[in-house]
Amino acid sequence: MRYDSKQLQAMSNAVRSAALDAIISARSGHVGIVLGAADIVTDIFANFLHRDADKFVLSAGHGSALLYAVLKLSGYELPELASFRKIGGLPGHPEFGIPGVYATTGPLGQGIGNAAGLALATKLQKSEGRVYCLCSDGDLMEGVAQESIAFAGRYKLNNLIVIWDDNGISIDGVAQTDIDIPMRMEAAGWHVMSIDGHDFSLISGALADAATCDAPVFIQARTTIGRNSSAAGTPRAHGLGLPIKELQDLATNFHSDLGMELWNEFADMYPRGGVLPAWPVPDMGDINVTWDTNTDASTRELSGHFLDRLMASGANLIVGSADLGGSTNVKGESVQEIAPGEFIGNYINYGVREHAMAAVMNGMAAAGLRPVGSTFLVFSDYMRPSMRLAALSGLPVIYIFTHDSIAVGEDGPTHQPIEQLPSLRLMPDLNVFRPCNGVEIASAWTMALSDTSRPSCIVLSRQKICQVATPDNVDLARGAYVIHSAGVRRARATIIATGSEVPLAVDVAKKLGTDVRVVSMPCVSQFRAQSTEYKQEILQGYVVAIEAAASAAWFEFADAVVGVDTFGASGDGAAVYAKCGFDVDAIVSALKSKIGK
Repeated sequence: MRYDSKQLQAMSNAVRSAALDAIISARSGHVGIVLGAADIVTDIFANFLHRDADKFVLSAGHGSALLYAVLKLSGYELPELASFRKIGGLPGHPEFGIPGVYATTGPLGQGIGNAAGLALATKLQKSEGRVYCLCSDGDLMEGVAQESIAFAGRYKLNNLIVIWDDNGISIDGVAQTDIDIPMRMEAAGWHVMSIDGHDFSLISGALADAATCDAPVFIQARTTIGRNSSAAGTPRAHGLGLPIKELQDLATNFHSDLGMELWNEFADMYPRGGVLPAWPVPDMGDINVTWDTNTDASTRELSGHFLDRLMASGANLIVGSADLGGSTNVKGESVQEIAPGEFIGNYINYGVREHAMAAVMNGMAAAGLRPVGSTFLVFSDYMRPSMRLAALSGLPVIYIFTHDSIAVGEDGPTHQPIEQLPSLRLMPDLNVFRPCNGVEIASAWTMALSDTSRPSCIVLSRQKICQVATPDNVDLARGAYVIHSAGVRRARATIIATGSEVPLAVDVAKKLGTDVRVVSMPCVSQFRAQSTEYKQEILQGYVVAIEAAASAAWFEFADAVVGVDTFGASGDGAAVYAKCGFDVDAIVSALKSKIGK
């Protein structure tokens, strides 16, 4: 059934009234987009969205009241709208996991990247579904949106339809968008249309035409923010800039018995609720990484070997990199690059678009895929907002971060991460692994792939390091273990190290004496979750942490820290490492008086 303009107007008014009721109940929310974009969203849901195949993303997440209203009226099992912005109720911005919500949006621009990821996943899953995304002026000002737009254009995602709620207003006044957004979109490989966003015949016509295009579609829908209110067309309409009495009058005036009747009939045609995807967990079987303990190896090499064997075994992963696949060792012999418009393969070259990569990966994960993306650790800063949303959403994305310390060397301070590693460990619900050898590599990959409730980072070295053997029968799932025993019942001192500092710590321990042990801690958060008894058993005596990163966080466990609290330097990696204090003799000299005899 296709609803006509009169019916759509009644349904749209019912959406406005319901959304306004939610905002009035919360005494908080964004009115302007509710009044200005309800016509567009109503037409999409009533006439075009096929629930068994299509998805809708509200990139302009501040319009959550609008989204919740249309989802509730169209039959999704949501909490009552009166719970909007209240503890235990509907959150202030959309969050993945709410029925009908396919992306956690609100930080502007993210939803466009998520929508591109959902569209790409739909193609890879060989589905005929489409992805509709409503974006705002603010979304199009964000860099992640422009990166994602370029990516979608290059990959020819012709199942992606982005509708721009073009009202020309943002919080501080006239929207500071590009002078000619349609021209930019055409240059990025999109098919562009322009319509009146309050004319149902034009909205329906554009959405129908979009289904026939061979490129992603961008619809410029001119609207009036806060339409029909005293603040129409002004920045005051954006948030809660209207008196409650006016909002109540608007909600009453927009109430439509016909609209409610039509929505009720519509809702009865569809199953209620929404089901979260079941993410695949690859069978790791006997896959492991063997190495010669007499040969140095970088952990990025070891990780690459493991991933290549995993992909060769048929693991259902979508791997990719921000133009660094060779350096991060994720583009092995067992991957096939996905070509634009073809959607066959399991490897994506995102180009130099770290932020878009992370946002697109969130969309793919929301569709049920297991994406793996890679770049250098220092560039994790470019993608952090999307990583944060992955953690908030519980999406099992995996990030491979190589070139993890000052030992990067000659590229200098711009490419030498200092604060990135500890800052990632501060993010809630994010696994952070920094392995030191093949056994820890295999464990990190296994735990990351087995955890379908949160994202994971695997942090790896560029430089080759001595392979210190992990003892048999240790439980790596505990996050830390004794990798070098003191040889006595009670150690005088314990040195904690991670990744490439583990062999350095072992050399230091050997010089300090036979009663000094070394603990490898590949995952701090997992160790933190252990019992007090286990922590005391592992960390004996005077505790020193050694890690080529900012030092402050280590004082949670350590009495002293050998870290890096300044930017690095340009030079040979080993020389920079030593200059910053990572020298066996210097560390031994500094620690002798502290740990005692």
